[in-house]
Amino acid sequence: MSRLLNTSRHRHFLAKVWALTKPYWTTSEERWSAWALLITIISMSLLMVYFTVLLNEWNGKFYNALQELDLEAFWSLIGYFSILASVYIFFAVLQYYLTAWLKIRWRRWLTNVYFDRWLDNKTYYLMELRHDESDNPDQRISEDIDRFTDNTLSLSLGLLRSLVSLASFSVILWHLSTAVTFNLGDTEIAIPGFMLWAALLYAVIGSVITHYVGRRLISLNFTQQRYEANFRFSMARLRENSERIALYGGEETEKHFLRQRFTMVWRNFMSIMNTQKYLVGFTSAYSQAAIIFPILIAAPAYFGGAMQLGGLMRVVNAFGRVQDALSWFVDNYAALAAWRSVVDRLTTMNENMAQLTPPNLREKQHFDTSAHAIELKNVTLGLPGGRSLINIDHLRLEPGQHTLITAPSGTGKSVLFRTLAGIWPWWEGQIERSEQLMFLPQSPYLPIGTLREALIYPKRTTDQTDQSLKALLKDCRLDALAERLDDYDHWAQQLSPGEQQRLAFARALLKAPEWLFLDEATSALDMDTERALYELLTERLPDTTRVSIAHRDSLGAFHEHTLNLSDFKTPSP
Repeated sequence: MSRLLNTSRHRHFLAKVWALTKPYWTTSEERWSAWALLITIISMSLLMVYFTVLLNEWNGKFYNALQELDLEAFWSLIGYFSILASVYIFFAVLQYYLTAWLKIRWRRWLTNVYFDRWLDNKTYYLMELRHDESDNPDQRISEDIDRFTDNTLSLSLGLLRSLVSLASFSVILWHLSTAVTFNLGDTEIAIPGFMLWAALLYAVIGSVITHYVGRRLISLNFTQQRYEANFRFSMARLRENSERIALYGGEETEKHFLRQRFTMVWRNFMSIMNTQKYLVGFTSAYSQAAIIFPILIAAPAYFGGAMQLGGLMRVVNAFGRVQDALSWFVDNYAALAAWRSVVDRLTTMNENMAQLTPPNLREKQHFDTSAHAIELKNVTLGLPGGRSLINIDHLRLEPGQHTLITAPSGTGKSVLFRTLAGIWPWWEGQIERSEQLMFLPQSPYLPIGTLREALIYPKRTTDQTDQSLKALLKDCRLDALAERLDDYDHWAQQLSPGEQQRLAFARALLKAPEWLFLDEATSALDMDTERALYELLTERLPDTTRVSIAHRDSLGAFHEHTLNLSDFKTPSP
């Protein structure tokens, strides 16, 4: 039963590998060129195996020439070796280059696929809402895809080359085994293919012991990558929130948190070290013993005169090739363990991205973006844990109806905005709205780049002239930035919260949407600047309907209607 379960698990793993591999090789736009590269690489691998067979024959002739003191044959064989070695080196270099080229092409294509999966349909945002630290999409895309393409190609090509070497040198070893005999009393015993059976037995024993010693590496490597990613994420988060942490004086607490994360890293690494220690010890002993083992077996035939020195060296070389081929599992066990953990992590990320919104919710959501008004019917807004937040039996906002939304904190104002934006999955009911919506959050996002790129974001280009962009910045009371359109900087760190909010207003004026939703978008501004910006919206965007969330009464002057979410029925927890 245990064997059947293991077989099922291995088949499941190979199915995962095929699911990750199949799209590039069967349906991608690069599949034909990829196959051409792969076939060329495989052909070179087979050719290099053929050269090793020729070198095995050369070994026999060369050492026979040494034994017989044949100087003419010695120099002739040296010249022949130089030709073989030069051609072998040429193909080895070319094979490396083509393999690296194929790997980076595959990685580029697969990376773009994961970019699409991660960024489409707000997946990146929903993953963050899950608060699942095991996802770490940045590490999955930047590191694991690289490891997957590299390991898949290197392990597959290595296995193919080992199988071809095994077939080629098994024939040689079987033939050379005829000279190896044993004496049992007065009876001479010749075992057909004895050297081949010895190599097979040696490799099987080594593989079994290797798996027994190193089997924990698969789970340990998986866990290590997760701990490393969590540790890096904690440091990145500290850097992004450096000012807030500094204002709280939270350095000692942050040290404590970072040390906790790193403790998990080094403890798991110590477990890897201990497991790897025994694995390295065994594989080193295994490799060293393989040097002397075939000589010990073939020595009686050599010293008995049944085999020349060249024959002995061919036996040793062929045994080594067969043993290397059969020991592919032993030599690549650590790489296989790392490869398996990479496949598991990429597959887990795919599964997590596919299951972000529960199917039972998707079936109860009707979202229509063809309307010009905004209408909610029998809508229930919930939280990720499943708790309902508010019920809206019916709500309709007409174009031109500027509305101020008020309610105590935690009532669900921001959740309502996120639902209308189409990024909040935990809701049920029917929503109709325009497609031309724009949302200004309390903390605007500013990309690292030029100020021009930050201003026109999310667009990458604009038909606006520099003069009009500078005038817009001045209108939004950002006079000091007007001459810095082409300055490259980390603007989220360079600009104050108030400057960031003013820049967001400039974006809204550039886009001129049908509906503009402002979620406490002036919370960092003084009342005079707040009033000036809302007057600017009223003047420049007469056809844009504003819906604002605010805790200040001052914004009431810019909205004809007030909506208090507390008036809606709030379900009991």
